[in-house]
Amino acid sequence: MITSMKKKVYIETMGCQMNKLDSELVACHLKACGYEICDALPEAEVVIFNTCSVRQHAEEKVISKIGQLKKEHQQRPQLVVAVIGCMAQRLGQQLLDDYRQVDIVCGPGQLHHFSSMLAEVLDRRRQMLSLNDPQETDNLEILDSKRDTEEMDRPFSAFVRVMRGCNKYCHYCVVPYVRGPEQSRPIRHIVAETRRLAENGVKEITLLGQTVNSYRFKEGGKTWGLADVLSQIHDIEGLERIRFVTSYPRDFDERILRAMADLPRVCEYLHIPAQSGSNRILKAMNRNYSVEAYLDLIEKARELVPGITIAGDFIVGYCGETDADFLATKELMRKVRYKNCFIFKYSPRPGTRAAAKMADDVPEVIKKQRNTELLALQNEIAFEDNQKLVGLPVEILVEGASKKPHLDSTEEVAEADAECTINYYEAKNSDTIQLTGRTRGDQIAVFNGSSKLIGQIVKLKIVKASALTLFGEMQ
Repeated sequence: MITSMKKKVYIETMGCQMNKLDSELVACHLKACGYEICDALPEAEVVIFNTCSVRQHAEEKVISKIGQLKKEHQQRPQLVVAVIGCMAQRLGQQLLDDYRQVDIVCGPGQLHHFSSMLAEVLDRRRQMLSLNDPQETDNLEILDSKRDTEEMDRPFSAFVRVMRGCNKYCHYCVVPYVRGPEQSRPIRHIVAETRRLAENGVKEITLLGQTVNSYRFKEGGKTWGLADVLSQIHDIEGLERIRFVTSYPRDFDERILRAMADLPRVCEYLHIPAQSGSNRILKAMNRNYSVEAYLDLIEKARELVPGITIAGDFIVGYCGETDADFLATKELMRKVRYKNCFIFKYSPRPGTRAAAKMADDVPEVIKKQRNTELLALQNEIAFEDNQKLVGLPVEILVEGASKKPHLDSTEEVAEADAECTINYYEAKNSDTIQLTGRTRGDQIAVFNGSSKLIGQIVKLKIVKASALTLFGEMQ
C-alpha cells in the first residue's frame, strides 16, 4: 500500500451507533496506515462522510455538505472526498456521476477495502466505487477483529458489533437493502474482541446490532443467542458495564431479560422501538407484533429487571395514520413511560415497499404537529419520572467535559429542554470542570469535578432534574 505521508483525515458521522462504530474502525485502520485524524474539515486533505439513509433529511444534509466542497475541491485538486455508509450503498455510481468532487463511494460492507481505495485515489487521482456484495459474509471481521484500542478516542467505552444487517423488512425501512441480511458474528470473535478491549482499559461495552436480540450463531451443534453472549463476556476482567442496542419487539427471548437480572454488570436499560401505538399502523408497517404483545414484553421486563429504564422510537405521520391512530400512540407512550424516545416524521425511502406501494398521504403540517405533541408528552413524562430521582444516589460512568453551561432557573431549564438542548452546571471554581456521564439506566447526569474522573465510575447524589438531565453532586 502507498504510504499516506501523514495526510490529515476528517471524518463526519451521521446516523446510528453502527455508523459510529464503522467510523471508529475506519479511523483506527487509517491511523495504523500512517494517516492523521483531525477535528477540523478545513485542515483535512481527506474528507470522509459516513452517511445514513434512514430519513430523507439525513441524505439532504450530506448532499449539502458535498455541494459546499465543490469550490474547495476545485481550488485544492489534491483534496479527496469520500462518501461511505448507507447512502453510499443506496446511491452508488450516481454520487460519482452527479458530484465530480466525490472521489470515493464505499458501502458499509466494503469498508475493509477503504484504505486501499484511498491509496489508489491518492496515487492515480481516479474515482473509486465499492458496494456491498451479498455473497461476502465475513468481510467486516477484517476491521472488527483488528481494531487498535490505543487509537480509540474514548478508551474507556467501546461498541462491539455482534451482528450486522436486518431480515425484518419493515415497509418504511431501507436498512435491509443497504446493509444486507442478518449476519451474526462467531461468539468466540465477540468474546475475544471484548477481552482485548477490557485488557486495554475499556470498562463499558455496548453490543450492537440492527436487531440485536435476533443474534443467532450456530456452532458445534449449539445455537448461541444474545443471552449467551452476555453470559460469556460478563466475567471478563476489567469490564464493569455491558449494554446492548437496538432490540426488536418480536421474538424477544426471555432469557435476555433473565441475564439482565442475574448478571450484575449488565445494565438495566432496554432500547426497544414500538414505532406506533396503533395495531392498524403496525400491520401497515409490517412490524409483525401487536400493541398488546409489546406491552406484555414491557411488563415482563419490569417484572424481571427491577428499575429497568425503557427507551423507544416512534414514527408519526406514516401512510394512512389517522387522528385515532396517533392518539393510540400517545396512549402507548403514557403506559410505557419511556426514559426517552426518538421521534421522527415519516419520509418515504426509495426502494422500500411503503414508497412503492403506499401513499404518503399525511400532510406535512400534520406530521409536524404530531411530532411536536409527542415530543412534548415525552418531555412531560421524563420530567415527572426524573423528579423521583432527586435525593437519590446514582452511579455514573464519567464520559467527559460538558459542552454547555447550566441554566440556573427552572423556567430556563424547561424552555431549553423543550428545544431539546442539554444544560449543565457551571463550574464554580477553577479546581473543577463541568463533567457529564450516564447512569446504568442511560440517563444523562452532570456534576462538577476533576478531569481526572473522566473514564471513572463515580457515585452522585441527584439534587435537581429536568426532562433531559440529572444534576448531581459527588458523594
